[in-house]
Amino acid sequence: MDMVSTVAEVRARVHQWKKEGKTIGLVPTMGYLHEGHASLMAQARKENDIVIVSIFVNPTQFGENEDLDAYPRDLEHDRALCSRMGADLIFHPQPEEMYQNACTYVNINNLSDHLCGKSRPIHFRGVCTVVSKLLHIAAPDRAYFGQKDAQQLAIIRKMVEDLNFDVEIVGCPIVREDDGLAKSSRNTYLSATERQAALCLSRAVKAGQAASANTTDASAIKKAMEEVILAEPLAKIDYVEVVDGKTMAPVDTVKPGDLAAMAVFIGKTRLIDNFIIGA
Repeated sequence: MDMVSTVAEVRARVHQWKKEGKTIGLVPTMGYLHEGHASLMAQARKENDIVIVSIFVNPTQFGENEDLDAYPRDLEHDRALCSRMGADLIFHPQPEEMYQNACTYVNINNLSDHLCGKSRPIHFRGVCTVVSKLLHIAAPDRAYFGQKDAQQLAIIRKMVEDLNFDVEIVGCPIVREDDGLAKSSRNTYLSATERQAALCLSRAVKAGQAASANTTDASAIKKAMEEVILAEPLAKIDYVEVVDGKTMAPVDTVKPGDLAAMAVFIGKTRLIDNFIIGA
């Protein structure tokens, strides 16, 4: 397994693999990889001849006073995990390689108006821009994203549809710790006390799932989730919402495929979790 840092190097490898008739799977990441990322690589390995993993902490999706500089990084750990999962190539560019003198960005309307987009107004412009660049650079047959970032997954699917990218977007299930906490690179920010408090998110998921089994009233599902989180003194709600699974617009009555999602601050750390209604 090799690691390269330039667009030209990736394109040269991809050109040769395509010439040989090989299929390519891309796993875009920001590094500090964990079992959730490993599950994406495993799925890509099953479905493609070649697996490319990008490791790039994308500055354009971080707003002012967000954790760009503090975002955890461990390249040697990441390389070892990619090797164990059978990746063929790591693309690890510097920001200057991806954004040298850039004045073009990819934006999306409507789907970014709610949930994380409401409190992070530039976030999804950065996500769409970097993902579109990675899709152009690696030219994959399939690209893999986790369901934990459900709004991001819906937005990328819509971007690919709207801009006619020739790629299949594959969503993969949330991977959780043994105690239920969704795997996240940001979990490393939590103190031992905060780590225990963060379990209110997975408990809220279970409460929402139980409520959704008995009602289609979105407000009742939302209330069941909020009550669990509000019972935790270290938790502060950013949002708890029930939205259409494709448009990300709030709904009053749920149907299978809709999304119940939350963002919660545990101390200074913002964590997200969600579940799909009827799944």
